Amino acid sequence: MKRFLTAAAGAALLVAASQASASENPFKCEPGETYVMNVMVSGVEYWFPVYEMFKQAAQQFGCETEYTGTPQYDVNQQLASFEQVLAKKPAGILVHPMNSDPFIEPINRAVDSGIPVVTFAADSPNSKRISHITSDNVKEGQFVADAVAEDMGGEGEYAVLENPGQDNHDVRIAAFIQRMKDKWPNMKLVARAASNQDPNKAYQAVLSMAQAHPDLGAIWMPEANSALGAAQANNELGGNIRIAHADVNGKILDMIKEGQIFAAVNPNQGMQGYMGFLLLWFAAHPELIDPMNDHARSGFNPMGVPFVDNGLSIVTADNADDFYWDAYLKRRGTKGINE
Repeated sequence: MKRFLTAAAGAALLVAASQASASENPFKCEPGETYVMNVMVSGVEYWFPVYEMFKQAAQQFGCETEYTGTPQYDVNQQLASFEQVLAKKPAGILVHPMNSDPFIEPINRAVDSGIPVVTFAADSPNSKRISHITSDNVKEGQFVADAVAEDMGGEGEYAVLENPGQDNHDVRIAAFIQRMKDKWPNMKLVARAASNQDPNKAYQAVLSMAQAHPDLGAIWMPEANSALGAAQANNELGGNIRIAHADVNGKILDMIKEGQIFAAVNPNQGMQGYMGFLLLWFAAHPELIDPMNDHARSGFNPMGVPFVDNGLSIVTADNADDFYWDAYLKRRGTKGINE
């Protein structure tokens, strides 16, 4: 009987210890602990799955989130919205900086005040941001260059539409052109124009390019909005120009399935949000990390991971159905960024 009671007491202690351990789980937020995502042109569909997975990761830790930004393609407006976020003193900020240099000072000020900052998709590498998460913009440009050149038999004329000044877009354009020079010397760049994510500007630019260069075989652009206008112009011209771009939305997916767009490369947006939150959370709780280095002596955040590659997907007519925002929300049983 005594042995039974001893065993029972031991079992009770184990259960109690287990319950205590569970209640002391460090991987959880304090009440009201909030993490914020900040972007430019906040209505662009690209951001929605990023925030959806940012929010999912936060909910798994019992944290709160907020989606912020500006409706305009204007770096000063985004900087103002970033300042508004700082004033609320959140636990951390995931930001897509429109331009790198203007964000150095506000990011540094945030970090110095104890608010960790992680950048995604575009970076501010000279700032004190804790980490940067993105797909490889160089590989995106290279992959599409190879696909276009192979489809054209390695010879022909191409053009680019671009958004000068947005760093990740500049890298995609430069990588595409450099790949053509290095691997496909018989592919000739004959025109380039700034569409600045404006479908109307892209539409007019493609019409002008095609008129000046009747043998134009392909056009590459670093985002989806320009592709809408470019594809419309191409259809009116007979559909002989290969329209290739980065990023997708519902309309773009329809056009891919209909054969109006040649190729699209899409970063794994959801992983940007999910990994972005995890990086932020650990940066906000550095006491949980004790690597074998000099972080304590030198005073830097042990979660200073310079770069995380979230991967990318190639979207074709075969898999386009997997990238529709409304179908994704239905599968997840949520209502989107406003929920």
